[in-house]
Amino acid sequence: MSRRLPLLLGIWLSLSNLASSKDRPNILFILADDVGQEVLGCYGGQSYATPHLDELARTGMKFRHGYSMPVCHPTRLTLMTGKYPFRHGRVTWGDFPKTEEPYTWANVVAESGYATYIAGKWQLCLLRDDPRHPHRLGFQHSDLFGWHEGPRYYEPMIYRDGAVRDDTLGHYGPDLYVRGLIEFMKLNRNRPFLAYYSMAVCHEVTDDLDPPVPHGPMGRYDSYPEMVAEMDRAVGRLVAALEALKLREKTLVIFTADNGTPPEIIIQADGKKLLREPVVSRQNGLQIPGGKKKLTDDGTNVPLIANWPGRIREGQVVDDLVDMSDYLPTFVELTGGTLPEGRTIDGTSFAPRLLGTGKSRRAWAYAEEAVLPKPGGVEPDGTSSGLRWVRTDAWKLYSDGRLYDMRADEQERHALSLSNSDPEATSARQRLLEAFQDLDASASRTGE
Repeated sequence: MSRRLPLLLGIWLSLSNLASSKDRPNILFILADDVGQEVLGCYGGQSYATPHLDELARTGMKFRHGYSMPVCHPTRLTLMTGKYPFRHGRVTWGDFPKTEEPYTWANVVAESGYATYIAGKWQLCLLRDDPRHPHRLGFQHSDLFGWHEGPRYYEPMIYRDGAVRDDTLGHYGPDLYVRGLIEFMKLNRNRPFLAYYSMAVCHEVTDDLDPPVPHGPMGRYDSYPEMVAEMDRAVGRLVAALEALKLREKTLVIFTADNGTPPEIIIQADGKKLLREPVVSRQNGLQIPGGKKKLTDDGTNVPLIANWPGRIREGQVVDDLVDMSDYLPTFVELTGGTLPEGRTIDGTSFAPRLLGTGKSRRAWAYAEEAVLPKPGGVEPDGTSSGLRWVRTDAWKLYSDGRLYDMRADEQERHALSLSNSDPEATSARQRLLEAFQDLDASASRTGE
């Protein structure tokens, strides 16, 4: 899927669908943390109330096939660069390749005249070591909690434009992030903007501080259902703010998540000991344990909702393949930006689907396991074998040769071998093997 994007032609065709530059949409991009499809009511979830997200899906477009990496940092690396993680070499957990900094979608969108802002989680560096990193990556303003430095929820440690805030005492982090987003949209109501809410919820508290992060007012940390409720409430507040600012029909709202639901979360600190509770959600009558860190659908098939009144027809459910490399070319196309000629990325724009002019041209999606050490050289939780997959809506092929018919075997219990494959499965295997070969060949050509 790696290619040299015909950006100038694609952007010209896209802009022909937008009456003029003044019709370029504002973008409110919401990335939830640790939320699988089974959490949302609109995807058949039955354990939590998500009325605001369900309404966005009902009045907009729901994607069945949005894919992430199985853990957060590789997803965010892919999201910002439009390139899959393996192309960046062995990047440590929390790092970002210096050579990619000028080419993030935030920088390209800002260069096309947009105001840019991010609130919530950064994780692409340790802010204490590089507090201006978000600015270099294209965010003109930011309110971001100090990952691995302090709390993200109650009385959070927040960097505002690179300096630690001194006004968070007695406050709840998600309230401050949402307030910052609303103020940004209010200040920029008369110019195009991209507001990125990189949510703290529904991720557990930081687990490597000594002493542990202080409890909230209930003498413990928030439970997973409480964080889901906050996630949905925040979406409702932001949509209500767009309505109040009379920006709703000018703004494309996109909601997705960085990986699946966690199998357990920290609920309390007993001295230095962290107590955890399992996370199991009900979806369409089935009990679904959290799949974060796994390459199965429970870990990588995330919710994706797009809503834009007057432009996106309501009630649509689509089967276009979207993975995390696709947001960069999509945002570039929607905002009229340009990337340097000849720049190679993995992403395919799904702007035609959002604009109602066609579907995404992506033929297969991709994900890989994390092989990134945490700061200090500590390996991340879970296995790091370097396993990866390519897939269509119906077929999924792992790099170890396992092929699954996802229409009949969503839980991946019965791999199809060469000897027990019918002609359809044999053909699917060949196409997906060619996709792996394309990835490997492009990496060899570019030295990645």
